[in-house]
Amino acid sequence: MSDIIQLLPDSVANQIAAGEVIQRPASVVKELLENAIDAGADTIKVIVKDSGRTLIQVIDNGSGMSDTDVRLSIERHATSKIKTANDLFSIKSMGFRGEALPSIAAISHLEIKTRRHEDELGTLLQVEGSDVKAQKPTQTSKGSSISIKNLFFNVPARRNFLKSNQVEMRHIVEEFNRVALANPGITMELFDDKQPKFQLPASKLKQRIINLFGRMQEERLVPVEVETGLVNIYGYTGKPEFAKKTRGEQYLFVNNRFFKNFYFDHAIANAYEHLLPEKAHASYFLFLETDPAKIDINIHPTKTEVNFEDGQSIYAILRSGVKKALGKHNLTPSLDFETEQSMQYTGTAKAGPVKQPEIKVSPGYNPFESNKGGPSFSPQGSSQRESSNHKNWQELYKQQSDDTGDSEQRIIPSEEEEQRTNSDVFQLHGEYIVTSIKSGLLLIHLQRAHERILYEHFISRLQTTDSSSQKLMFPETVKLNPSDAELFDEISRDIKALGFDFKKQENCLWEFSGTPAGFHQDLQSVIEAVLEDYKSQMMNPSVDRNSNLAMAMAKRTSIKVGKKLETEEMKTMINSLFACSIPEYSFDGRPVIKIINKDELKQRFN
Repeated sequence: MSDIIQLLPDSVANQIAAGEVIQRPASVVKELLENAIDAGADTIKVIVKDSGRTLIQVIDNGSGMSDTDVRLSIERHATSKIKTANDLFSIKSMGFRGEALPSIAAISHLEIKTRRHEDELGTLLQVEGSDVKAQKPTQTSKGSSISIKNLFFNVPARRNFLKSNQVEMRHIVEEFNRVALANPGITMELFDDKQPKFQLPASKLKQRIINLFGRMQEERLVPVEVETGLVNIYGYTGKPEFAKKTRGEQYLFVNNRFFKNFYFDHAIANAYEHLLPEKAHASYFLFLETDPAKIDINIHPTKTEVNFEDGQSIYAILRSGVKKALGKHNLTPSLDFETEQSMQYTGTAKAGPVKQPEIKVSPGYNPFESNKGGPSFSPQGSSQRESSNHKNWQELYKQQSDDTGDSEQRIIPSEEEEQRTNSDVFQLHGEYIVTSIKSGLLLIHLQRAHERILYEHFISRLQTTDSSSQKLMFPETVKLNPSDAELFDEISRDIKALGFDFKKQENCLWEFSGTPAGFHQDLQSVIEAVLEDYKSQMMNPSVDRNSNLAMAMAKRTSIKVGKKLETEEMKTMINSLFACSIPEYSFDGRPVIKIINKDELKQRFN
């Protein structure tokens, strides 16, 4: 019987390592950027084509490699960063495993051009699937230029599992952001199919954040600075009023290395206790500096997980530092927490003479007297589907009580009550629309009703691709951060179907010349919020793309609690609601309509 255990060929071992290290084009970008930084580069250019499928090229002005070094760089576990096991506990460089280039070479067509500053000629190395095709002297600039072509050409299953170009590009942008944030002193550029996506000059950290995520970050950031014997923490955290529903802009770095740590994320979230509504997440860009011997970064091939020797103490320091920064800048929540109106205390009036209350009555007053007029106006854009459900609600609303009631004397209404009675509908606490029906009182939640109306309106537009809009007197520009810009490009056709008219001016900047009819909100804020809500629903497989976008748009453009409506506006709202296919519930399943019948009202007085 022959032996069955054998050593794997290097090409197979490299492909296995590539499965751990190189998961998608963004992984290649990350590894090559880290190598360029370790080489001491102060200028780095990244060029991608076809979202990395066709080409990923990273050009730097770092130290370059000799003829021997460039050949060794594609061998497994060949590295200049460590020499002994003890070096693992004092690592400050990025790529130290020696797996990146050999793993990349195993699954692509790799070309390296490199020259050291002291050499006159450089070296050209060409590799296809771990097979060296050529190595020769060449004229090239100082530093290195590494090109990765036809990624996963010999692993078709991996290539087939890649997502759309937009999704893969978002991952590349995210990896670029992480490296750019950790190294603001390095000039960095990113080109997507020859179009500049980022052109970041060397700068301070705050300016780098603004250059990456938009000028609006200028007013949204609070500086954090903590110095202790265990760890130093610096960077910026977001003001509570700008919190988002997704965890997009949350970055933690230790010794300039991006890492993920839910424990420390919880520490930061805890610092915002009582400042954020449920399921809201603040942005932060925080850097930890600690003794490399007290952390272990060699626990995962992608090096995004880090073990800390004294994580509990750092948790406390991090929480305290963020909390102190928020307190130092006198930040208080400015979000509407929908305070219960009945619990509000307005104080007592100034002392004065006590008057005996008077009761005035009118024998002829009847609060249940029918109003013959009834609402009839229906706004443009409301759904006109005459379902049986719609008819039933319309009939219920129009059936005003014709019972004249008994002839007992009734209290004369105040001026406000007289106004309510003269119309058949009124607004309660700025939150509800109230009207009488034959069986009692009908209450409608104002905001949810408008969300339902808008949701069905936008769904209809998305299904019919009606792109009509109202023109703006003056065009407005909207600038998005690169991640949101990628998503906006992906769904731009649907955004236009909602009623927006725009054209792209440059990278991450759009000029809007039209908006949906009746749109009066701040354009920049609404577009950002719609994209944020859209992203938060993307992971829900039960919600299709049109519904997701319609929900996001309806939520951000609907009338909010507290908005004062005129009588005709309330009647319009009721008619539009009853024209919907499902008027009883908002798009997220919350009740819109409640009926308090006569028996319930009578019980209140028993």
